[in-house]
Amino acid sequence: MKGNYLISTDAWFYAPDGRQYRAVWGNVQMTDDSVLGIKTNARSSNWFAKVGPEDNHVIIAGCQIHYAVKCDRPHVGYTDEHTVEAGECKKYIRPTNIYIAE
Repeated sequence: MKGNYLISTDAWFYAPDGRQYRAVWGNVQMTDDSVLGIKTNARSSNWFAKVGPEDNHVIIAGCQIHYAVKCDRPHVGYTDEHTVEAGECKKYIRPTNIYIAE
């Protein structure tokens, strides 16, 4: 895996800016548990994705990666969203939940 990917995760995570996200976009480098400085055991993930540059990256455990999409920079402004409650569709606008690791 080389290049810029949009990676969605199974759970929310905190990014270097202190906010919570469900996806990260940036240059991906696959690595093993040596990136953590410790050796993991059989019940832990033993491969990781390092997303972003050396000074501003996110490390995601392989078991937390849900999707990986190779793409140019995704839309990161506000996004349209909707929910269906009691058979009624309600539309709203929310901030993106994609962290851009550059």
